Amino acid sequence: MLTHYLPLLILFIFVVGFALTTLLLTHLIGPRRPDPVKNAVYESGIQPKTDARLRFSIKYFLVALIFLLFDIEVVFMYPWAVVFKDMLASGSFILIEMLVFLGILVFGLIYIWKKGAFVWE
Repeated sequence: MLTHYLPLLILFIFVVGFALTTLLLTHLIGPRRPDPVKNAVYESGIQPKTDARLRFSIKYFLVALIFLLFDIEVVFMYPWAVVFKDMLASGSFILIEMLVFLGILVFGLIYIWKKGAFVWE
């Protein structure tokens, strides 16, 4: 059974060996000419005026996460919309199911709105 995995093991050893050899050779052979211009901070052609490690408000990340959450939830509505016409003929369960789903989403949106997640100070 293990003989079936021998080609995979050989390939893995070859890949790791090639990667390590390439890294070692570039470290040993590569030129080392430090220059203050090369080591200077450069962002989009503009000299930086402040430290790059600025502190962001947690509200920024909270709004980004909320956007992702609701964006992903909307993606779940596309397959429902595709089969809605066909499934509606067999009963209204699919409509009730989506209304419950949207109700939970609206409840979550109202909850985070009341908690002040969208209020910027």
